[in-house]
Amino acid sequence: MANRQSIGPRLRKQWRFLSTKPLGKWLFSQLVGYIAPYSGSIPAIVRVLQPGQGVVTLKDCRRVRNHLGSVHAIALANLGELVTGLTLMNSLPENMRGILTGLRMQYHKKARGNLKAQCRCQIPQFDSEQEMVITGEIKNAEGELVATTMATWLIGPEKE
Repeated sequence: MANRQSIGPRLRKQWRFLSTKPLGKWLFSQLVGYIAPYSGSIPAIVRVLQPGQGVVTLKDCRRVRNHLGSVHAIALANLGELVTGLTLMNSLPENMRGILTGLRMQYHKKARGNLKAQCRCQIPQFDSEQEMVITGEIKNAEGELVATTMATWLIGPEKE
């Protein structure tokens, strides 16, 4: 396992390679969905991925809707976990890893139409194990906040 590259550098490398190509952001998003199949269950596209910042959009379609005609609460949680996780993982230095240990959602209003999830986080500057709470905001096409994600991640050195 010592030869395996950490997730942060791998994400950055793949994003840099694919994001500038035609259909590259879509292809990167499909790759993320392949690696993390449940995350791939929603039609999300990674739009921005920089250390400390991420933006993921979700297309409103039948498979993410509930019986009320709005985006299902769990699809919103999936989107929030995706944007916080990608943003944090992309921000991790070499030989660091993160694992989700908690997820809390706050729903502000019915989510309808296409959505944009945004996350900003501090780039971890430590080499010991500790928890970080990363916040993501999900807004509708009008820019109204529909949900907030508070994801708790345990960050620390990779285990051999």
